[in-house]
Amino acid sequence: MTIHFIGAGPGAPDLLTLRGRDLIAASPVCLYAGSLVPEGVLAHCPPGAQMVNTASLSLAQIVAAMQDAHRQGWDVARLHSGDLSVWSAMGEQLRALREVGIPYTVTPGVPAFAAAAATLGCELTLPGMSQSVVLTRTSGRASPMPEGEALAQFARTGATLAIHLSVHVLPQVVQDLLPHYGSDCPVAVVWRASWPDERVVRASLATILSAMGEGIDRTALILVGHNLGADDFGHSRLYAADYDRRYRPLGAQPRFPVGTE
Repeated sequence: MTIHFIGAGPGAPDLLTLRGRDLIAASPVCLYAGSLVPEGVLAHCPPGAQMVNTASLSLAQIVAAMQDAHRQGWDVARLHSGDLSVWSAMGEQLRALREVGIPYTVTPGVPAFAAAAATLGCELTLPGMSQSVVLTRTSGRASPMPEGEALAQFARTGATLAIHLSVHVLPQVVQDLLPHYGSDCPVAVVWRASWPDERVVRASLATILSAMGEGIDRTALILVGHNLGADDFGHSRLYAADYDRRYRPLGAQPRFPVGTE
């Protein structure tokens, strides 16, 4: 048997990889992360599957459930929201499985920052503006930030910032970023990106606090950067007519189908 760690995406049930869907459908046990995994994703579980909400369980209890499935010879679909590579607590589970010799696989999912950017209709890396995206957060009860990863230090780069798990300290975020990005820098707060009740607040660093409404106190992503909504950026060289690349030699004429014989 195998424990299949699966990124369930940001919320919309159809933002799930085909591989993830098929693994869920083939696993008689599903461990899922509470309210962050939508019912539409859980609907892919096979009839009669044992489904366990891990929101109230400790790490030891989660691993014990995996060990029990291992003894039964049952595959497990272990669902986390978004993508597993950031802030998923997957690493400690994988370490525990390695210690007891239980095999596992990892299937990536659509991350929240990508879903938020899609909602905003923006590219986070624009030519001549910012070519970097920093995924970060502020200190919280579960995990303090390491020394050297303060928000102000990332802000000095001028990169586009995707700030997770921090909307509850938005005033401090604004205070840390203002000296580096300026009061007119665009900000977007996307709450429950891709869910049916998704909400978006767009403003500037100077106005975002007054623009925020009630009820956005968690499961929201803060995007900050001059790329957001910008139209005054340059063209990339990728599609320039005089850019010689392997699949489009200089002077080559495109051929488009104009009909059928």
